[in-house]
Amino acid sequence: MYIIIPSYEPDRRLVDLVSDIRQQMSDTIIVVDDGSGQAYAKYFEAVENLDAVLLTHDRNRGKGAALKTAFSYIADNYQNDDVMITIDSDGQHLIPDMIKVARQSQDNSKAIVLGVRSFSGDVPLRSRIGNEVTAMLFGLVTGKKIKDTQTGLRGLRTEMLPWLLTLNGDRFEYEFNMLLEANKAGYDLTEVAIETVYLEDNKSSHFRPIRDSIRIYSPFFKFSGTAILSALIDALALFLLMAMTNNLLLSVVAARLISASCQCLLNANYVFRSSNPLMKTIVRYFVLVAVILSCNYFMLKALVGLGIGLVIAKLLTETILFILSYRVQRQFVFI
Repeated sequence: MYIIIPSYEPDRRLVDLVSDIRQQMSDTIIVVDDGSGQAYAKYFEAVENLDAVLLTHDRNRGKGAALKTAFSYIADNYQNDDVMITIDSDGQHLIPDMIKVARQSQDNSKAIVLGVRSFSGDVPLRSRIGNEVTAMLFGLVTGKKIKDTQTGLRGLRTEMLPWLLTLNGDRFEYEFNMLLEANKAGYDLTEVAIETVYLEDNKSSHFRPIRDSIRIYSPFFKFSGTAILSALIDALALFLLMAMTNNLLLSVVAARLISASCQCLLNANYVFRSSNPLMKTIVRYFVLVAVILSCNYFMLKALVGLGIGLVIAKLLTETILFILSYRVQRQFVFI
């Protein structure tokens, strides 16, 4: 088993954590110094003296980059099929919980095992809110409910290494992308309950609420951005075509084809980064567009028929279809 600990500007707790693991387990421990600097060298020297493998970044590159450095090291130096456990460096993950996650991972080679916190009791507000928001978004766009999308305690298998090394993201968004892309890669998500431990109100966390949240939610922001841009292109094309042809039906259809084509190309290249042949993707996309248009009409008609006002009905319809469209595009169109 490989125990991976990414670390940035640690304190004595990193040394205590590695010492405790070494006393109870003989597995390979890999610590990644993510550009902490000379002021923290004593802690990394101490863990290296405890027979941990120490990998070092010359500058801070982010947690995702640190994890990928460890994954690359394992891929280059070991060939056996085994379990990899990732944990945080501040001592908030307990050894019995690491063992629980490892056992679950050993039993299921096709699953990413998540050590899930209960978020009950005295939990820092930013941790509670941050997890609730990402868990809600994750459920909306994937249809799968995960209680703790931000947990750093995870069980992975070495057979996943080629895939793990291709995932986008160098900071906290890397772990979220791992969950978003798991199903597409053929991996399940399995949860294991663990203790919720927060030390000193989680002050040791290097999570930057604004910048890192933007990185985590960037797939949704990009998708929303292409939808807005497509709507603007649709409106502009409609006005121009009407001025040129004075034919409403032709203008509406042509404008929608132009805007949908632009959105398809943007989603393929910038949002989902599809590897499918372009023509195959375009066909799937326009089939989805036709289905969405039909659903839009029938849902709107049904809601209005139930006595719901047109404005509210339109908002509900567009919201539901927006989420559905994102999910279908991510899982079936741009794969």
